[in-house]
Amino acid sequence: MTTPKILLVDDTKLFIRLEKEYLKQSSVVVLTAENGRQALEIAGNERPDLIYMDLNMPEMDGATCCAALKADPELRSIPVILVTTAGMNDSVEQCKNAGCDGFLTKPIDRKIFLEMGRKFLPNVDRREKRVAGNLKAVFRINHQENTYGTCIDLSTRGLYVTFAGEVQVEDKVEVSMLVSGRSTDLVEAWGRVSWVNKGTFRKKQKLPEGFGVEFLSIPEESIALIKGFVARAQPA
Repeated sequence: MTTPKILLVDDTKLFIRLEKEYLKQSSVVVLTAENGRQALEIAGNERPDLIYMDLNMPEMDGATCCAALKADPELRSIPVILVTTAGMNDSVEQCKNAGCDGFLTKPIDRKIFLEMGRKFLPNVDRREKRVAGNLKAVFRINHQENTYGTCIDLSTRGLYVTFAGEVQVEDKVEVSMLVSGRSTDLVEAWGRVSWVNKGTFRKKQKLPEGFGVEFLSIPEESIALIKGFVARAQPA
């Protein structure tokens, strides 16, 4: 079976790198172009299964390229997601008039970027790479007293921690834990309870009782420590 292709079109290399990073977990081939003219040529030769394209680019902008793709009988079925600058209402109208299948605004949110792509291509994976662990964690729920548990699943986006007490989705969580034997390797993060796994009919019976945390605020130093831990550990 042929691996699906996604074409990323943007004249700013930073955004291309960011989008490629978002697609790292997806089973796709990533193609890139710097403007609409290149995108048209690549689309004709490679027949990508999905295109993310910036609206404002030199030589040929995204709206013009999208309109050309939709006017071509052989290429019009390719879903095109145009990326605009937030707050520019005229840009949204341009996207709609070009016949795009969806649009996003910069700065690009990872979750929205992947969810939008998954509407058109199931191979787009919204999950963050995570690894199994056995890390002692200290956390506070809704600013109450310290509680202790074990982090058994960790990524740069969040974690799963064992806990038998009362907790609710959307509760605020402050968590800290060491990812190595060194006291300097302390991860600290703030987030929310994203799901609860408790009781006889819990969602994931194979996991001990506990809850998942989505990080909402985490220092760059802690992100770097988690990335190092993930790189060294086995996937969950």
